[in-house]
Formats: sequence, structure tokens, C-alpha cells
Amino acid sequence: MTQSSSESCAGRLLAAPGMMRVPSPRLEMFVVRDFLSQAECNGLIARIERDRRPSTIADANGDHYFRTSETCDLPMDDPEIVALDEKLCALSGIGRPFGEPIQGQRYESGQEFKAHTDYFDPHGADFQRFCSVAGQRTWTFMVYLNDVEAGGATRFKVIDKTIQPERGKLVCWNNRRPDGTVNPCTLHHAMKVRKGLKYVITKWYREKPWG
Repeated sequence: MTQSSSESCAGRLLAAPGMMRVPSPRLEMFVVRDFLSQAECNGLIARIERDRRPSTIADANGDHYFRTSETCDLPMDDPEIVALDEKLCALSGIGRPFGEPIQGQRYESGQEFKAHTDYFDPHGADFQRFCSVAGQRTWTFMVYLNDVEAGGATRFKVIDKTIQPERGKLVCWNNRRPDGTVNPCTLHHAMKVRKGLKYVITKWYREKPWG
């Protein structure tokens, strides 16, 4: 059974084998290891390497070093990516129409994405541009595709939780509070890679069907 992304999928996530809830009353966040196999991760890394481009941000803040990674838009009509999308939707219980296209990200040594939220600032200059059709972002699902030699952790600064990159590990969180308003406690920092490379994929869901 699928649901809209306006609902919380916490109950469904907790029923998944190996799923752990981060013990904080300030946000809904979950972690599960080995969500993707080594072969799945390697295939996605190869796609990211082939099709990467400089990452961008909404509401430019004048800091040209705020997000220094590269991004890859995965082809949502490719059978392997469709299977990945269905796997994520089966875990979350959120219907596929509510999902954005899956993105890959690549970080070289020294690259980062400074502290930010995944939801769009309701008062930001780009809010209408990004949210007028599909609404606000609701849930984020992120999977690390490799073990990083040094650095590259994701730090949730408000709740003082740091998650280390580990091949196949999925991290997901609700970008909203229980009343549906955006949750500033989801502020997180993709910390600098100190040695090696870091690859992740990210899936965001919206309030309304995408596109």
C-alpha cells in the first residue's frame, strides 16, 4: 500500500529489517545498513563518474564554496534506475509520483556541502520557482555508495549526530515537524572529504506529485 508523502512513514520504516531510529525527539530520522549491495553501489558510482556536473543550490548566498561537490541526474527511464526507485518507494511506502528524480553526488578531497536543510526556505527568493507545482520537500532518503578513506561524514548539527559514510548505508529523515511545518532541526553538513572520494545518491519526496 502506498501513501502520499504528506504522511509520516515512520511506522513503515521501523518495520523494515535492521532499521534503527536515531534517538532524538526533535526529528524523525532512521538508518539501515546494507540497503544497496556492492554491485548496486558500483554501478551507480560508474554512472555518476560518467555524467557528473557542478552542483548548484537554491537561494544563492554569495558563498561560492558553500557547495563544492558534483551532481549526476540519474535517468529515470532506465530499468536499473526504475528498480532502484521502486526499492526506495517500497521501503518508504510513498508513491512514486511524489518523488523527484534520483540524484547522485560526488565529493573529491576537500569538497563539502556546508550546513543546509533539504527543504526550501518558505521566505527564500527561489521558493515559488521550486515549489509552485509539487510543493515542499517532505522526506529525504540518502545512500552512501562507498567507504570513504577519511572525512565525508554527515553532521546533523542541531541534534549533535554525526553519521559516517559506509557503503550501502541508507539514512532518511522527515524534513517536517508533526504539524507539517518545516523542521530546522534537520540542518546538516556534508563535511569535507579528507582523503579519497565520496559518492552518494539522494531521493527527495514532495507534498504533491512531481512534474
